Amino acid sequence: MTANVRDLKPKQQEAIVALMSHQSVEDAARAVNMPVRTLHRWLKEPAFDAAYLRARRDAYKQGIARLQKNVGAAISILFKVMADVATPAAVKVRAVECVLSHSSKAIEIEDIEARVAALESAAQEAPESRR
Repeated sequence: MTANVRDLKPKQQEAIVALMSHQSVEDAARAVNMPVRTLHRWLKEPAFDAAYLRARRDAYKQGIARLQKNVGAAISILFKVMADVATPAAVKVRAVECVLSHSSKAIEIEDIEARVAALESAAQEAPESRR
């Protein structure tokens, strides 16, 4: 089931936005002026939970895209740190390694997602070709 926030009731849509922008379920419920019990109940509903998961995944993908866009800057910092004898490099190099590592992992994940999508598409077409 691929639920979308737009498939929910307006109050549920507000709740998803609040969940994405607040630290806790309690804070999110207060932000949209609703009982915490209601929000916890909605989180157990498959459609609401799926829409919330989709919103979280979309936010994560946006963050990964930002990492990937900044790989060039990270490499520039690495080169500057390597060339600057006066700057203690350990912390900066570790940060650059982190950016590069996450960026490469994101590319691997995107490749896997593309391969899975191709396999799913082929699997859906296979029954039709047997007819």
